[in-house]
Amino acid sequence: MGGEGSMMAANQSLKSNRNMLAKRKEKSFSFVSNSTEKTEYNLPKASEKDIAFLRNKFKREHKLRRTKQIILLIISLVAMIFLLIYLV
Repeated sequence: MGGEGSMMAANQSLKSNRNMLAKRKEKSFSFVSNSTEKTEYNLPKASEKDIAFLRNKFKREHKLRRTKQIILLIISLVAMIFLLIYLV
């Protein structure tokens, strides 16, 4: 019968891929560690004044970003409407 050689090659390929997968899992990189040691961070303490300043800054940036998005959306919609009117 024809095709035995190709089926044998397919089986060998699957077997080698399975073996490579097992090796990859052993050496995989992960951000989760099984270590019991605790990492120490030297983070500065934030005062209420700093937190309020950052909160206001982020609110202003968010409002500015949202305004730019709305303006861009309006310009895009107006351009599409004019394009549709011109084509029809």
